[in-house]
Amino acid sequence: MAFPRGADDHGDDRIVTPGAVFFDAGGTLVDPHPAFTDLLSRTLREEGFDVSPDEIAERLPLFAEHFDRAARDGELWTTSDERSRAFWGGVYRALMTDLDLPFPDLLAERIYSVFTDPSNYRLFPDVVPVLEKLDESGITMGVISNFERWLERLLDHLEVAAHFEIQVISGVEGIEKPDPAIFLLALDRACVDPAEAVYVGDNVTFDMEPASSVGMHVVLIDRGERHADFPGPRITSLDELPGMLGL
Repeated sequence: MAFPRGADDHGDDRIVTPGAVFFDAGGTLVDPHPAFTDLLSRTLREEGFDVSPDEIAERLPLFAEHFDRAARDGELWTTSDERSRAFWGGVYRALMTDLDLPFPDLLAERIYSVFTDPSNYRLFPDVVPVLEKLDESGITMGVISNFERWLERLLDHLEVAAHFEIQVISGVEGIEKPDPAIFLLALDRACVDPAEAVYVGDNVTFDMEPASSVGMHVVLIDRGERHADFPGPRITSLDELPGMLGL
């Protein structure tokens, strides 16, 4: 899609100030604390399995494969507790199998409880200042996320729920990205046209492509600088977003 441009210091990446800005959640606003690989390694060690963060990091493509497969098969893994447990059980079973380690049922339950505990998540440091700046500008904000229903509780726990007038969470709505319908639902609730909305997310396949397909402007938050070849607007910190929006 085409991106409207401005003429300030942001140059070619400037987008005309929108009526609404929507955010992905995991990897964009929030992340496990400590880092996912560290928290999982610590949990496994507590359960008697000596697996380092580096060993987990080497196998992160296994996780991506599960997400891609779920999307292709229309698995809708966030839409019930049973589906979520089965999905994540499959993810962690694949990890342990690749490590040539057993995966007892009690371990599955332990990991699941750790990663559904809001106390094990933190906002990225750049989130609150940017949300406050967008609030001051009068821009409507929302969340569009593939996440279980408990994301509502997590946003409350992190004291940012009040910033998001619109919360479209797959575990509540029964629609998951990359289905464009989840973006259309958010636009309808915000009463904005796609051309007046921006979506900020960290995944090209699940965020950028479907949001762009319905006519939204997209901004890739590339915190790990893994997508330097992304052809659209890309930032490495949310601190860059207000300037990109002409604020």
